[in-house]
Amino acid sequence: MYSELKSYVARLESDFDSIPADRKNQLREVAEYIESKKGETVRLNFICTHNSRRSHLAQIWTQTSAYFYGIENVETYSGGTEATAFNPRAVEAIERAGFKAEDPGGENPKYKISFSNNAKPMICFSKKFDDDFNPEANFAAIMTCSDADENCPFVPGAEYRKSITYTDPKEADGTDREMEVYDERCRQIATEMFYMMNAVNSKNS
Repeated sequence: MYSELKSYVARLESDFDSIPADRKNQLREVAEYIESKKGETVRLNFICTHNSRRSHLAQIWTQTSAYFYGIENVETYSGGTEATAFNPRAVEAIERAGFKAEDPGGENPKYKISFSNNAKPMICFSKKFDDDFNPEANFAAIMTCSDADENCPFVPGAEYRKSITYTDPKEADGTDREMEVYDERCRQIATEMFYMMNAVNSKNS
């Protein structure tokens, strides 16, 4: 894992106590689903409306935490009820955390997001949740925004569904708090996804 990112991650477990009890219960429920798939590939599809910010952050941090805790059977994806683009502000937030992002350009670039030289980069771009890039069946749908949760009551192919929603950092776009809010949301999602995967790791230990 890249040194800057490793330093960022080293501080996350100390933030677990900041997660509210009801959120911990929700995250442990997802951990139990992952644990129930022992011996199988676990596919997690994080879904929000535009697949531009929160769902990508959750996808990236969950894959990273699985790597960190040595949980090898997890594959993460993301999608939206419509496709837009992975927002550059969210990309910059993960870069500040220590990830490397390779931007090929274009209206909806397929970023290569890396957390280590020893792991395959994640391909992150905006897409609908049922895009061919994502799994068709036997996956968990994790709803990261309330709009998507309400407007997408049925996710075809999902065998498990859980709502773990986050406030959209978009609300700070163009303000003097923009960077601060994106960094806060990035860290919140990082902390919670690490808590979730740590719970899986504890069950496997």
